Amino acid sequence: MNSRIEQLAEEAGQLLKKRNYSLVTVESCTGGWISQAITGIAGSSEWFDRGYVTYSNEAKRELGVSAASLELYGAVSKQVAQEMVLAGLKRSEADIAVSVTGIAGPDGDTTEKPVGTVWIAWGDKSNQVVAEHFQFSGDREAVRRESVESALTGVLDFLHKNG
Repeated sequence: MNSRIEQLAEEAGQLLKKRNYSLVTVESCTGGWISQAITGIAGSSEWFDRGYVTYSNEAKRELGVSAASLELYGAVSKQVAQEMVLAGLKRSEADIAVSVTGIAGPDGDTTEKPVGTVWIAWGDKSNQVVAEHFQFSGDREAVRRESVESALTGVLDFLHKNG
């Protein structure tokens, strides 16, 4: 595991535990990598509720993302990332959620959404949700790694601003 990712996961865990919060992840292009980083930390069950890997559009719909959003905006969009956060919170006991949806490559891209396009969202039980667009470069592994790092960094930022 990447030491930067481990460090971010540990920092997020310490802050979540201090605030007595738990986290849910809803991942697409990262395929559970955020959850893996978190569960690699001893004692993470105190602050990590669960993780969902919703790789297909059908899985996103089953979790609670609207078919209309998927059709109108596509799976890799601000709207879908935000709905993934809200669905994860609704279907868990967690206080905070992070979601990631993107195009890791090497194919699947379009002119409007090239490889490396990633949307990450963070939210809480008060339905406050923020989303950010990223354009990462590199191969599939690099895009996924940057997505995980950015998602965990965003958990820390979200907690500092809203926790």
